[in-house]
Amino acid sequence: QVRLEESGGGLVQEGGSLRLSCAVSGPTLRLKFAGWFRQRLGKERELVAAIGWSGDSPDYSDSARGRFTVSMNTAGDSVYLQMTNLQPEDTAVYYCAATRNFAYDVQALYDYWGQGTQVTVSS
Repeated sequence: QVRLEESGGGLVQEGGSLRLSCAVSGPTLRLKFAGWFRQRLGKERELVAAIGWSGDSPDYSDSARGRFTVSMNTAGDSVYLQMTNLQPEDTAVYYCAATRNFAYDVQALYDYWGQGTQVTVSS
């Protein structure tokens, strides 16, 4: 069973940076993409960034592009989200997820999820 565990969330001031980490354990051979999602208060969960399990094909939401960077280590057991120039609207619970499907932009196709980590950006 694949398990995902996020860390690195916290409180940061507007304009600051945070690096989220996602530790992946279990059989990863069939996994195709890792995604970072977030859920803001009162909003639906949305995809922020995704990356192929070989560390290729990174993609970002419009709100994340240019500020966030998704990466994966060579062992394929850690996924990262470097976030810069954080804004209050980035406040959310951030989730790491993994899918065995190539359609990384389809949330319903993600097979494994972490518990989430809270990111709070103060103005």
